[in-house]
Amino acid sequence: MRVRTMMAALVMAGAGLLTACATADSAAPPPAPTAPAPTGPESSATSPKPPGPTKMPPLPKVVEADATITKAAPPPPPPPPTGVPCGAGVDACVDLSANQSWLLAGGRVVLGPVPITHGRPGHLTPPGTFHVGWKDIDHLSSEFDDAPMPYSVFFNGGIAFHQGSLSALSHGCIHLSRSAAQTFYEGLQVGDTVQVVP
Repeated sequence: MRVRTMMAALVMAGAGLLTACATADSAAPPPAPTAPAPTGPESSATSPKPPGPTKMPPLPKVVEADATITKAAPPPPPPPPTGVPCGAGVDACVDLSANQSWLLAGGRVVLGPVPITHGRPGHLTPPGTFHVGWKDIDHLSSEFDDAPMPYSVFFNGGIAFHQGSLSALSHGCIHLSRSAAQTFYEGLQVGDTVQVVP
């Protein structure tokens, strides 16, 4: 009987606790309603903004180097040696009136003067300053019946230095002896300057 009485007392105490908890929960005031987010122009001033992306510090400006680099002007070409009637910086000189030619390098004579023959009337060799356009060691003339033109160095269209007669006039080319023609062929390169003076 005593045990039952104690059990009943415990059950009653537990029920009282449950009732007290339920009463406390129901008696608590409801949570305050949240105010709606303000709208309009003033909302940005009054409402807190959500945090944005973290700003990175600005990168340092890269200063590009000036693309134009001032280069020193190249030195003027050396004048030709005494007795060579052409201007400075030429690689070959032809004197039509003296029937002579020179091969030069860096303002110095490599070969010359050597005897030449040049164009006959109707096929005169024009004076002027020209540049070597191409070379052909075993050239045959397409204009004059495949006439051989060994060691040809073309500097003015179809006009070239080449091995040829030193007694007969040409059709405009500069005839040289065999050894001179070989030296001119080896010494002159495409782009080199040839000057022909009257």
